[in-house]
Formats: sequence, structure tokens, C-alpha cells
Amino acid sequence: MAMADTEEGSGVGGGGADHTAGASGGGAGPAGGGRAFGDIRFGKVSGSAVGIGDHNHIVNGRQGEAPCDPAYQELLEAVRQLADDLRRVVPSPEVGALSDELDQAQDEIQRTGRAGAGRLARIRVMLQDASASVGMLASGVAVGQAVGALLGG
Repeated sequence: MAMADTEEGSGVGGGGADHTAGASGGGAGPAGGGRAFGDIRFGKVSGSAVGIGDHNHIVNGRQGEAPCDPAYQELLEAVRQLADDLRRVVPSPEVGALSDELDQAQDEIQRTGRAGAGRLARIRVMLQDASASVGMLASGVAVGQAVGALLGG
């Protein structure tokens, strides 16, 4: 698939067999009576996304949350609850760092359906660092248990 350039250069560069010579000024431009813009030809397109024009935002794939393994779904729910609970505790650097990591974990699980082992290990350490604030929260215990189950201990 190839798309021709526009006059102001904002289009996507062409090339390939479908790119017409007149589209890029290769001799038959507007002065020569040819077309100002090239042809766009599509053969069969399946499982793809195409955007034509300026300011497009193309997403080719599932929108919303990715499907989760039940263990990651449990972690996601516990992370959401703990993030809500942390808004009500006395702020500290440890609570702030944990809150930021929980936000990133929630985003990662929603996008991919899982969280990486490195992120889980960081959450475990941050839970320990913020234990004075988090230790009394049932949601903190739930996140710690879910992380432990996923990390194997």
C-alpha cells in the first residue's frame, strides 16, 4: 500500500508500484496538466487500520482492558482498592512512591493483562517501605498477598 505526498508535505511518503510520478512532481504536475495529487490504491485490506488526512489517531487492536489471568485480575482489584485507600493516609515519600508504582501497575495490567516481575518486586519492596502507613490497611495486605502469589513466595 502506498500513499502519495500532499503539496504541503504533510502526507505520508509514497513509494512502491502504486505511487504515481505526477504526485511527487516527477514531470506531470499541475503545470503540465497532470494531477496535483497522486492516486491511492488499496487492494484487499484485512486486519489493518488506515487513516487518510491530517491529525489522525489510528488504533488497530482491542480497545479497553486486556483480558486478565484470574491472579492478575485479583491483583488489579487489590491495587485499585489500595490506591483509593492511600489517598486517605498521611502523605509521605514512601506512600507517594508506592502510589505512583500502583498507578503504573494498574495501567500495565489494563493494557497487557499482566504486570512484569520487576514491577511486582518493586511493589513488594515499596509495601515494606511504607508498612507504617499501609500495614493497617486490608487492601495493603491483599496487594502483598497477590504479589507474593504471582512472584512465588
